[in-house]
Amino acid sequence: MEQHRTRPPQHRPRRGAPVPAQAARGAALDARRSAPVARRPPPPLVQAVRRMPNPRLTGLGSGLFCVAVMFALACLDQLLFEASLVVYGVLFVPVCALTAVWVRRGDLVTAPVVVPIAFAIGLVPVADSGGGFGGRVMGLFTALATQAGWLYGGTLVAGLIVTFRKVRLMTRRAAQRRAQAAASRRSLPPARPSRPTG
Repeated sequence: MEQHRTRPPQHRPRRGAPVPAQAARGAALDARRSAPVARRPPPPLVQAVRRMPNPRLTGLGSGLFCVAVMFALACLDQLLFEASLVVYGVLFVPVCALTAVWVRRGDLVTAPVVVPIAFAIGLVPVADSGGGFGGRVMGLFTALATQAGWLYGGTLVAGLIVTFRKVRLMTRRAAQRRAQAAASRRSLPPARPSRPTG
C-alpha cells in the first residue's frame, strides 16, 4: 500500500488580514488617538485667581458689599494713614474690580452703578470736617471733586469687566444655540424622495 505523504498544515495569512507588525502599529496608533491629550498647566497667576473665592452676589448684595468694604477701608485709612485720600482712592480700584467680578450674570448692569455710591459713602470718615453738619457736607463735596480721577477710574474698571463678562456670556449662548441647532438637524430623519404620480 502506498502511504500518502501528509504535509504539516501551513497557516498562511489571509488576504487583507494585517501582518502582526502592522497590527501592533495600528493598535499603537489607536491607543495614541484614544489617549487624553496632555494639557499644559495654566500660568501661576491664573491658578491663583482660580483658587480665590468666587461668590455670586445679587445686585443688592454687590452694592452692600462695596459700600461696607469702602467704609471699613476708609475707617482703616483714617486710623493708619491719617485720612489719606490717595490711599482711599488706590484701595477703591480693586474693590470695584471685585464687585464687577463677583456680581452674578443677571445683575451685571448694577456693578458700575453701585461703585460710585460706595465711593461717596466711604468718603464720610476721611473727608475734612470743618465743624458741624454743613462743614462735613462741604468736606465731602470737596473730596469728591478732588478725587474724581479715582472715582472715574474705578467705575471704568468695573464697566470694562462687566462688558467683557457680558460679551463672553453672549458668545457662549450663541455657541450653545448653534450646537443645539446642529444636533437637532442631525437627529431629523432624511427626507424621502416623493414618488412621481402618473
